[in-house]
Amino acid sequence: MQFIPYSLYPTFIRPFLFMLDAETAHGVIINGAKFLSKKPFTKIFGQDVAYRPVEMMGLKFKNPVGLAAGLDKNAEAVDFFGALGFGHIEVGTVTPKAQDGNPKPRMFRIRGAQGIINRMGFNNLGVDNLVNNLKGRTYDGVLGISIGKNETTSIDNAVDDYLICMDKVYEYADYIAVNVSCPNTPDLTKLQAQEPLLKLLRPLKEHQFKLQDQYKKYVPLVVKIGPDLSDEGIKNICQVCVDLEIDGMTCTNTTTTRNIIHGMEHASEWGGLSGEPLRNFSTQTLIKVNDFLKGQIPLIGVGGVSNPVSAREKLENGAKLVQLYSSLVYRGPNVIKNIVDNI
Repeated sequence: MQFIPYSLYPTFIRPFLFMLDAETAHGVIINGAKFLSKKPFTKIFGQDVAYRPVEMMGLKFKNPVGLAAGLDKNAEAVDFFGALGFGHIEVGTVTPKAQDGNPKPRMFRIRGAQGIINRMGFNNLGVDNLVNNLKGRTYDGVLGISIGKNETTSIDNAVDDYLICMDKVYEYADYIAVNVSCPNTPDLTKLQAQEPLLKLLRPLKEHQFKLQDQYKKYVPLVVKIGPDLSDEGIKNICQVCVDLEIDGMTCTNTTTTRNIIHGMEHASEWGGLSGEPLRNFSTQTLIKVNDFLKGQIPLIGVGGVSNPVSAREKLENGAKLVQLYSSLVYRGPNVIKNIVDNI
């Protein structure tokens, strides 16, 4: 039962949060959610959403709406976010070693467009910390863990970092997301090119089968791509994923394009743009990926999902699941219920 009227979020909670700079507000949200991840708070602050089951990658999701990676980087508040009604939660992106990320300020609201620019740079407390946080979780939905490389690790040695993370999170993940598309870590997006991607994913796929034997369970691998790829680049990525029998693809990460928010406050800041301004870019990439794959690999749609219409837009163009993040900041937890109940 829901005791908190989340429809009041824009009137009462958001104004307070928006008095703070974006990253400070993010910290307040995570610290509050971490505290509320304990019983009985999850019951008091949870909300009931419709049961809309989806099967994908051999997993059963309670509904098609998930929390995108980047909000709960260290898996500190999984139980609270789960209580809000998400059918799945993706934590991370996590790296082998803890790292501070890029210098502050590094997160900016584009209020007029309900967007966010961030250049966080995979700031996180390291994979061991994330795993330790997951050991006590009670959330029974699907959990994805996004993995990446440390900034100090060269692109040539990137696979080593991904393998370290994969080894450590496999036991606790329902699926593992391979993040090769974040524009805020130097050279990371170069891993989306055909040969580097092949060199990265082939060892991960081989290791997946070894870990399957070790833990007696199969944990799917999902590749997350960016929205700024050429048609040829999209085709090459899709071909690599088909050839290696990758289990899923996520379309998309944030964009570095700025024309849609030109002239707005903070529009000139560098980093990845998410939220409403990303919606069309991500959907167009999803359409191209879906046209190439023709159902060979299931898809997750991310970018500008903020209501039933934008969610249906992704689902009607090939996605089986959707994820959101920025709309949770702008619209509050009621956005989850609104989408799931009306999908």
